[in-house]
Amino acid sequence: MEFGLSESQRLLKENARKFFAGECPIQEVRRLMETDTAYDAGLWAKMTEQGYTGIIFPEEYGGVGLGKVELILLMEEAGRALLPAPLFSTVALAGAIIDAVARPEQKKRYLSEICSGQARSTLAILETSASWKPADAHIVSANGRLTGEKLFVPDAAVADFIVVAARDGVFVADAKAPGIAVHPLKMMDLTRKVYSVRFNNTPAEKLGSSTDLSRALDIAATALAAEMVGGMQRTLDITVEYAKMRKQFGKPIGSFQAVQHHCADMYLETESARSAAYYAAWAIENDTPDAAVAVSIAKMYASDAGRTVGNRGIQVHGGMGFTWENDIHLYYRRAKASETALGDATYHRERIAQLVIDGCAVSSQSA
Repeated sequence: MEFGLSESQRLLKENARKFFAGECPIQEVRRLMETDTAYDAGLWAKMTEQGYTGIIFPEEYGGVGLGKVELILLMEEAGRALLPAPLFSTVALAGAIIDAVARPEQKKRYLSEICSGQARSTLAILETSASWKPADAHIVSANGRLTGEKLFVPDAAVADFIVVAARDGVFVADAKAPGIAVHPLKMMDLTRKVYSVRFNNTPAEKLGSSTDLSRALDIAATALAAEMVGGMQRTLDITVEYAKMRKQFGKPIGSFQAVQHHCADMYLETESARSAAYYAAWAIENDTPDAAVAVSIAKMYASDAGRTVGNRGIQVHGGMGFTWENDIHLYYRRAKASETALGDATYHRERIAQLVIDGCAVSSQSA
């Protein structure tokens, strides 16, 4: 397969890079990560004006109506800029799930608010079982009310409503509803705050069945993989710049073969992760038979590559890599946090095996 971006897709990617570079430089990232929520209303309003909050949602809800490839191009540039905003949690997580399982009138209500920038949202799925499968959730609804706790919920403190994956369905709860308690959790990534969310007989509206979440979660996993690619690319760029500048024995360290090998490996892993993420998005958009496998391959590879690219970048920097003034450790923190989100490499290897085995079983029965 020969894959290339269209002119409009390249333009979207270039404009997103310019936008994030201008509106969210690393100095602004550092300022926001020192705040309690790492959120700036002004930046969110500007992103809404660009159409980023409605990029994949239908025009009837106020969205732009673009495809999944466009989403991952945007997320890649957001990752490159280390964007401290609830774009991923609102659009790729909560928004994708609402679009997948909600009724038309619910989509009109919730997606319209997301597209217009009036509301932010997130997904609460993980529990103490550490399983990313909705079927393993302990929270169940009782007469339209939820009781239980969800962990590592991104951007929950700035969400206007929270999408909750329960064992008996997918629900949405107003973030200010009675019985909701949001508490910050300490995480390695300072630019994306995560929280525990406790529900105590909290009223919630059912959106649909949790069995219909697989495609929406695949969209989110692919978007996260693309965001990790952007972080890898920036880590590589910073490392190459440093290798050209830093001198030992009167020569730039980039002239040493050992350093060149590290940079070459970083480049290989970054480009391979990018190819996997792009194909996964294309496969989802075109509903190909291997779409789910492609998503797991992309997230599996990005989880491993994001960590190793960060390791190599810091090694090339030497002791400078983990100094507070150096930006590379911030990208490493994001990579480590994203590595386990929506399933780590081990989870997706097991998922690939299950999908392949199930596919072979279906093929043999058909034969």
